[in-house]
Amino acid sequence: MQDMETLKKENMNLADKIYIFDTTLRDGEQTPGVALTVDEKIQIAQKLNNLGVDKIEVGFPASSKGEIESAKKIKQLNLDSTLVGLSRSLKSDIDAIIDADLEYVHTFIGTSPLHRDYKLKMSKSQIIDKASQSVEYAKDHGLTVEFSAEDATRTERDFLFEIFEEVVDAGADFLDVPDTVGVLTPILTHELITDIKSNFKTPVSVHFHNDFGLATANTLTAIECGANQAHVTVNGLGERTGNCSLEELVMTLKASYGIDLGLDTTRLYSLSNLVGRLTGVKMPVNKPIVGANAFAHESGIHVHGILNNASTYEPISPEMVGHSRKIVLGKHTGANALKSKLKEYHIDLNEQQFCKVFDEIKSLGDSGKCVTDDDLVAIAITELGSARETPIVIKGLSISMGASVSPTATVKLEIDGVEKETAHTGVGPVDAALNAVRELVQDTMDIELEEYNIEAVSGGTDALAEVFVITSDSQGNKSTGRSTNQDIVMASILAVLDSMNKLLLIRRA
Repeated sequence: MQDMETLKKENMNLADKIYIFDTTLRDGEQTPGVALTVDEKIQIAQKLNNLGVDKIEVGFPASSKGEIESAKKIKQLNLDSTLVGLSRSLKSDIDAIIDADLEYVHTFIGTSPLHRDYKLKMSKSQIIDKASQSVEYAKDHGLTVEFSAEDATRTERDFLFEIFEEVVDAGADFLDVPDTVGVLTPILTHELITDIKSNFKTPVSVHFHNDFGLATANTLTAIECGANQAHVTVNGLGERTGNCSLEELVMTLKASYGIDLGLDTTRLYSLSNLVGRLTGVKMPVNKPIVGANAFAHESGIHVHGILNNASTYEPISPEMVGHSRKIVLGKHTGANALKSKLKEYHIDLNEQQFCKVFDEIKSLGDSGKCVTDDDLVAIAITELGSARETPIVIKGLSISMGASVSPTATVKLEIDGVEKETAHTGVGPVDAALNAVRELVQDTMDIELEEYNIEAVSGGTDALAEVFVITSDSQGNKSTGRSTNQDIVMASILAVLDSMNKLLLIRRA
């Protein structure tokens, strides 16, 4: 059986140089609801330049004066990346590129029957004339020209080749193949790009959309077949469902194909975050490479492997893209993961304490709660400070309240092995519950609640409540109590009982 490296070499016809053409500032900004300011475009352009992309499409200068101004300001940064402007096959659009001080034009015209008949209402010959004249005009003005046959993948092959021949004769430096509505599959991509490469010596660029989730796969296939350049966007942004994802393409080429494009991939995660914040388009947690869960692990089996050798369940290290690994706690958490987390926070539990914390994490996970690191720390610290013995244990709690009914708590406690139950009212459910507790323990001890603090450990309506109390007894003894629970009333009772149990142990020592 052939190894992967041999299969790759035998089945790929790679170009000598593969260029990354980023169009986040143009096609990415066409994402519905996205509008970037000049300053925001500058921030993204600088990040793309620092990453090392070859070309940055800064916008569509003919569309507005603002687009021309933003292109000029980005040009003034003197970036290493080549700056590109989009234009239709119109002299006025190309003039806007020149006005913006850009030296590379990406010009396009629709070529498919749908575009010819319904959008342009032009004949094949008219379209060819428009395309070739625009390329000639741009070349006469000293521009590097990339020509796109819009909707190329739904264009008759003979007409596509005819217009490509004409624009090459006119001086086009790159031939771009847009899959405008994302209808390609890898097999169709292989056949199309192989055919184009066999017939044209001019470098071939691809601009693939993601309507069926295949933009990155199709772009990789095109590169395998010799495509010289790939159009991409950060986070896969763009019209409708977007474009080929920059981070997915670059890392697949690097990790799976062994092709290093010379980009500083450690900047990918921060770039993704910046674009997400500025566009308002947040990435799904399971987004490859840059999603919050890209290097997150919960399953006990997976975490055990990760702790021994990260490569067991990670194709690349998070550091390669500037990301970080997360061990997530929940119902699938194993003991090794929990021990690793506790060690990370320098929390040392004995075996009994560890088992209690482990059970609590599992229980919260089973209830649907996502257990955060803050939750774990709160639970572990609570367990560390808990009374060694518990003469007083809660056995039951019921709360009733309404608009015209005083809050009433029914509490059942076991005190030194004897169960007692009572109901009490209060100004609120917590007050009612604590009043009931006081009544039940009055024969055992008198207590005074001197301090009561409550905090939500994390955000969300399912956040754990962390309660800290200080109580004192009639003999002048004081003790702290702490508890974490999803139920505020229960957390309050458990914190008070913890404090009371400590007081009892002091008195009985």
